[in-house]
Amino acid sequence: MDKHLFLNGGGPPFTQDLARKYKDIAGEGAGPVVVLFVERGESWEDYAPVYTRPLADAGLTEFRYLPLPATPADVVVQSIETCSGIIIGGGDTDLYADYIVDTAIGGAIKRRYESGVPVAGFSAGALISPELCIISAKDNESRLFDHRKGLNLIPELLLSVHFTQWDDEDHLRTAVRTFGELPNYGIDEETGIYLLNGALEMAEGGGVYSVVNDILTKIH
Repeated sequence: MDKHLFLNGGGPPFTQDLARKYKDIAGEGAGPVVVLFVERGESWEDYAPVYTRPLADAGLTEFRYLPLPATPADVVVQSIETCSGIIIGGGDTDLYADYIVDTAIGGAIKRRYESGVPVAGFSAGALISPELCIISAKDNESRLFDHRKGLNLIPELLLSVHFTQWDDEDHLRTAVRTFGELPNYGIDEETGIYLLNGALEMAEGGGVYSVVNDILTKIH
């Protein structure tokens, strides 16, 4: 079964062509696209639809918004088990990892991903998707390079988001020095990549970068 992973370097919305690609894959299944996001201070009803608007424009019609931690875990798991697509939002990366990784929710996401359901992550949602969740010094209270366990939807991938906007080349280089010459991407805001079975298939937006043989290269 093909596996479909969409990783976005900033917050929503999807870029246009990636939204169409996601719609084409999710549209083959039954059930709504579920949107998982950690609640912030403002009313989630105001910002959550930004995740799905390009998908609605592309032709998807059914969505279910699941704010965390307000939605009971069993409700989230049941929703994931009957969905046609999964979107994981952005915000505080540590909170997303706390609420999703190593939980029944994370297990359900991985099972559905491995069954061919497309998964999309925005910023924090992208960072928790690989085996290793690499957290920038600009994205945690310690203000130091950090890492923790991710969902392991894809092994051996190092990911940096808000790459140009946060001037995070040193962060990505630190990740490569720490964990070795693994595949790695620095993704700008308003930019996304689509991985088919773990391989880069498509990119859209501002810039996607990679450190190879100690040289930073723009690959899109």
